Amino acid sequence: MKQVSMKHTIRSGAALLLLTMCTLGSAQWPAFRGPEANMTVSAADLPTVWNDSTHVKWTYNMEGSGWSSPVIWDGKVFLSTAVTVKKMSKPTQMGPPPAQGNPPQGTPPQGPPPQVQEEDTSYLLDTYRWEVICLDLASGKEVWKKVAREGAPRIKSHDGNGYASETPVTDGKRLYVYVGMTGLFCYDLDGNLLWSKDLGAYKSLNGWGTGASPVLYRDVLYLQIDNEVQSFLIALDAASGNEKWRVARTESTSYSTPFIWKNKNRTELITCALTVRSYNPETGSLLWEMKLPGERSIPSPAATEDMLYVGNPAGNKTKASLFAIRAGASGNISLTEGATSNAFIVWANLDAPTGNPSPLLNRGYLYVLASRGGDFSCIDAATGNQMYKNKVEGIQACWASPWVSGDVIYFYDERGNTKQVKAGPVFELLPQQNKLNDKFWASIAVQDNRYIFKGVKKVYCIGK
Repeated sequence: MKQVSMKHTIRSGAALLLLTMCTLGSAQWPAFRGPEANMTVSAADLPTVWNDSTHVKWTYNMEGSGWSSPVIWDGKVFLSTAVTVKKMSKPTQMGPPPAQGNPPQGTPPQGPPPQVQEEDTSYLLDTYRWEVICLDLASGKEVWKKVAREGAPRIKSHDGNGYASETPVTDGKRLYVYVGMTGLFCYDLDGNLLWSKDLGAYKSLNGWGTGASPVLYRDVLYLQIDNEVQSFLIALDAASGNEKWRVARTESTSYSTPFIWKNKNRTELITCALTVRSYNPETGSLLWEMKLPGERSIPSPAATEDMLYVGNPAGNKTKASLFAIRAGASGNISLTEGATSNAFIVWANLDAPTGNPSPLLNRGYLYVLASRGGDFSCIDAATGNQMYKNKVEGIQACWASPWVSGDVIYFYDERGNTKQVKAGPVFELLPQQNKLNDKFWASIAVQDNRYIFKGVKKVYCIGK
């Protein structure tokens, strides 16, 4: 009897220890979209109302700019930014350049030959200072600030993007900061540089710049470096920076952050571009691939252990898409023309409400936010059926990922307007009106019942 009781006590203690470890682990916010890359907030005592004068614990004045999101580990907030030291380059157009193309075969060109535009290299006259910053979560005070690099940019980037769009990642031992086509820098959490690596500098599509963040899994750092010259996926030993493997990719510039999919069969490294590809994270070998409609890839996937959800926003000539892929795929699983499912694609929506923000998966429903116009949609994750699509008034351009806390879905636009919608298949907009007067593209980070919002002017800590 005592022996049974002792075994029960040991098992109960082990279970409690495991639960405690999981709880502590989930309290960290170490990467883009949180600990499991799913924008699920576990903190239970967060405010539901905030503005510039309500529930603001502290602010930190930002120098420079960067769309990278904050990450948090054990009460330390980590940020990256690009500070303009000297700006002499020509301003870029706010929209993409007109489409270029050849006349149809057999049709003679009309009018004078097109003028060849000289490449704009005025960005080489600029000087930036790439900084990595650590703040104390409790007080907002600067713990340390390091200059990763100072000098001219190595590639051109759109004025609306800038030079610090990739979110850092940490494992609690080291902080990894990738600045697209500028360098990869590894610090300890006290700000000491441990190693750095030059992964090359390659032109991006239309000079729009970069945006895919690094991903960390089992002491290996993964980077998806898609560009117009030499796209590749690379795995590095996190402790040393030494290359473990590299695979070439037949892709143009993409902005989607890689995703570790822990499904019921295996763990896969998912990359999204105009082809979705799954790799073995240990070797880099290709497991499966699927053609994805669109002109460029921005949102990152969502997943359960059974299903992966991927899609692209609409382009100038293409509609948005959203796909559900069953675990266990192999080979080329692309749909044949006219089909919306096959052995591994459970459903496909080729006119989906997908925007630039990554889809949010919660309790069997996908929540999808349009890039512009305020359209917010709910989709049954099992069937692909659209439960609703509603326009939320007062919402403009949205770039940050939506998040879920309890039974409420939150999202905010670039002007700092946060809206709240009740989770579930019936649209219910909650009455809270939250507003921070700044410009936001970064997604939130959370720890110790505090939100961190990173704007252009300031970093905001929101808590009760």
